[in-house]
Amino acid sequence: MPAARLASISVDLDSLPHYCRIHGLPESLLDERARTLIHRVAVPRFLELLAQIGVPGTFFVIGEDLETDPGAADGMRRAHAAGVEVASHSHAHDYALTRRGPDAIAEDLARADAAILKAVGVRPSGFRAPGYTLNADLYAATVAQGYRYGSSAFPAAPYYAAKAAVMGALAALGRPSRSVLDTPRVLLAPRVPYRPDPAQPYRRGSGAVLELPMTVTPVVRFPFIGTFATTLPRGTMRAAYRTCWADAFFNFELHGVDVLDATDGIPPELVRQQRDLRVSAAKKLERLRSIFQWLKDDFDVVTLRDAAGQLSASL
Repeated sequence: MPAARLASISVDLDSLPHYCRIHGLPESLLDERARTLIHRVAVPRFLELLAQIGVPGTFFVIGEDLETDPGAADGMRRAHAAGVEVASHSHAHDYALTRRGPDAIAEDLARADAAILKAVGVRPSGFRAPGYTLNADLYAATVAQGYRYGSSAFPAAPYYAAKAAVMGALAALGRPSRSVLDTPRVLLAPRVPYRPDPAQPYRRGSGAVLELPMTVTPVVRFPFIGTFATTLPRGTMRAAYRTCWADAFFNFELHGVDVLDATDGIPPELVRQQRDLRVSAAKKLERLRSIFQWLKDDFDVVTLRDAAGQLSASL
């Protein structure tokens, strides 16, 4: 198989308090165990799954979690030792990070890098923005931090429309989401790896930090991500996968909750809002095992860091 046909599997390790913020729920719903489920339960499940299929992965970790939860730091050390890339998902996972101004953005990214370096002994090579929201100030900060790549562009029209509808509904209920709706310009971003225009990072340019968008299908730009992969019919996901099969790079993005379910100790109020938590973890893992195998059979599966290294020379 040609080296140019690459795939990466990445997992955003958003802890459950961030889902409460998305859905306008009080974080007081979560006990101490629920707050640490992503790192203490989901991370080991993903590590086992990657090892079963024999492929590497990339974990996007929140720096704040590494500072406050010793179990999170221990898990990232184990992941790093197993060959998983540990990348930055910012320090505080502030959905409004792009609105904080250059100095606050730079401080957040630097704190995340320091926490990751302390935990695993290596500075991160890549970054994914909270809520996938990117702008010129945040892109400039990724350049200043010396990242090899970013993976924040998510040009998925169905996702964007659904997010706007949910945020509007929550606002009408008097329970506003703390998530942020990105500029519609993201819908015109390239769906394949590209070098951004530093002033408008959803456009092509000559930026130093390579952008590796998350995979969406051609034309309708349906998102091929964990949330849908674990909940939609297998035939639907197989058809979506086939439309992307000819791509030179396949970027499969997941979240820690993609291997959790209601029986893991998640409050029922959050389960009602986060519908994918009603699907059993066993069923989710079975589906992900199949998709990971598809990728292994059809692509050279590498970390995002290694994908960026191989793709950067041609972009």
